[in-house]
Amino acid sequence: MMPPITRRHKRNNPEYCEPAMTKYRQNLKTITILLATTVLFAGCASVNLESYIAKTAGEALEVAASETNRQSAQAYLLRAADRFQGQNEHRAARKLLQSKQFSPTTEATENQRLLLAMASATALEDGDWAKSIVSGIEPDHFLNYERNLINRAARLQEQTYRLAGDNLAAAITLILLSGADTDANTQSIHDDIWKNLKQTSDTQLADRKGRAIGYEAQGWLELAGILRQPGINLDEQGRMIRNWQNNWPDHPAAGALPAELQLIASLAESQPERVTLALPLSGPLSSAGAAIRDGFFAAYYEDDSAERGKISIRVVDTSDQNFRSLYDELTKEEQDLIVGPLEKESLAALGDMSTLPVPVLGLNYLPREVTAPDGLYQFGLSAEDEARQIANRLDAEGIDQILVLIPTGNWGDRLETALLDQLAENGGIALDIERYFREDNLRAVTADLLGITVSRDRAIDVERTAGIDVEFEPRRRQDADGIVMVAEPTVARQFKPLFAFYFGGDLPVYSPSMVYEGNPDPSRDRDLNGVTFTDTPWVLEKKNRFRDIVKEAMPDVRGQLGRLFAMGADAWNLSKRLPLLRQVDGATIDGQTGVLTMTPQGSIHREQLWARFSEGTPEQLPSLEPEETESDAPTMEGASNPN
Repeated sequence: MMPPITRRHKRNNPEYCEPAMTKYRQNLKTITILLATTVLFAGCASVNLESYIAKTAGEALEVAASETNRQSAQAYLLRAADRFQGQNEHRAARKLLQSKQFSPTTEATENQRLLLAMASATALEDGDWAKSIVSGIEPDHFLNYERNLINRAARLQEQTYRLAGDNLAAAITLILLSGADTDANTQSIHDDIWKNLKQTSDTQLADRKGRAIGYEAQGWLELAGILRQPGINLDEQGRMIRNWQNNWPDHPAAGALPAELQLIASLAESQPERVTLALPLSGPLSSAGAAIRDGFFAAYYEDDSAERGKISIRVVDTSDQNFRSLYDELTKEEQDLIVGPLEKESLAALGDMSTLPVPVLGLNYLPREVTAPDGLYQFGLSAEDEARQIANRLDAEGIDQILVLIPTGNWGDRLETALLDQLAENGGIALDIERYFREDNLRAVTADLLGITVSRDRAIDVERTAGIDVEFEPRRRQDADGIVMVAEPTVARQFKPLFAFYFGGDLPVYSPSMVYEGNPDPSRDRDLNGVTFTDTPWVLEKKNRFRDIVKEAMPDVRGQLGRLFAMGADAWNLSKRLPLLRQVDGATIDGQTGVLTMTPQGSIHREQLWARFSEGTPEQLPSLEPEETESDAPTMEGASNPN
């Protein structure tokens, strides 16, 4: 006889029979699971909730549901949620804390649940849950906890209110905490109270002020209210803060002002008194230096807060001077601030220093790769700022594929880098960049930019290959959404009609301020109709008191010299505000050259206005995203007020 054939079958084969030992093990496993399940759901007599550790939120809910004593079940869920939080598993904790098994419950249990819920809601940044939590409590709710938990409960409550968008309730929570916890960090609490009040709308603040309960709350709301008065500058704000301290001498914040308000209140006392204005007043940059100088002094004399009996301003000509040597000399003369130089090479002479003994407000920018020494601030009419603003405008208008025209040279290199970097950050792309010289054939440059040259070359290749004449109608490339045209007016007036000639007249065109000479000239600028460009408030703002006063006295201040004059005016205002811009997060100044902000490295950037040529005249455009005016008044000044 032949030996038996050994066959192997898959487990799901109906003819497959497992060996007896395997079947026994499977039955034993099934019995074990059934016994465990029976024990699990047998009730409190079978499961020790004090020691049982559920691995998942679902398991914990099943265990709690099997418990007949509701308080024991809820206490178990709270312990499980706390354990999940300790493991940073806040989603599991949320599932437990939102369970219907907590309804109904005792006040003590509900308070524990709320404390844990606030911790997980803020950790998960769950705004909807935060709104649900705070809808059932008042700002004084944290006082229900034991003394050792009051500070933590108040901080979690404040964070939850903020997450829910109720900054006023968050501020009131901390105001109450400052009085309830004498061991708390007073300065930290006052700083956070002020941050929340700044984020509170005028309507909310006015409504709450009328029903404020308690001396501390009334004082805080009055302090926030007076600093929102329209049209007040920083010096006036400083006086208002000091007057408030005199009127509320026993208020906790009178002796420990928020750090931002301390800085504002001290500005008048800390303003530089010995200032050197270092500018080129001879040579090729003399007209630019003179315009900046005149703007600086015009703003100084229009500044009612300037104590002219204390302030000394000295003017030094930097032309043909070694600025590093000049700086060393000025340092020995105990100057408080040096404004200048304008020349990039002179500013670079300070780049190898680690710290400047006398602060410098440079009127230009160091190369990107150079680290600015401590004490150096940089400010100017930066082409890079305008390039970034163009990229952001394109993004806001949904234009993400563009064609670009930029002059050849180092200045164009810097502008191109800034434009491309910001485009990339916004998710946009430059399909083609044409660099040109003024002397170039602008027709050929435009044809290359719009793809007409490629289209024509393709037709010529077909003719050569086929050996026949081909009827050809050139077409521009169809993938572009817009054009960025960086060109001075005389060149831009040639480019814009050429776009239409080469079938690109439907593409929107965006430009920096150099496209506009700064003076209305409708007969010449009709060729620029439709071009959208960015420029300074000095040029575009319809109502500007400071500009009107200056032009009445100095009618020749216009065009690019007018922009430099405005830069000089802003340099005076910045000279008094440098500590504010550096130390106060989000601080801004409405200047003649734009809204001024400062990076942590001391580089000042400008946000300009926008306009579009219509009938040869610029028409100012509204903001694309108008924002509600709320509570940033402590760091804002009017653009038409240089003080």
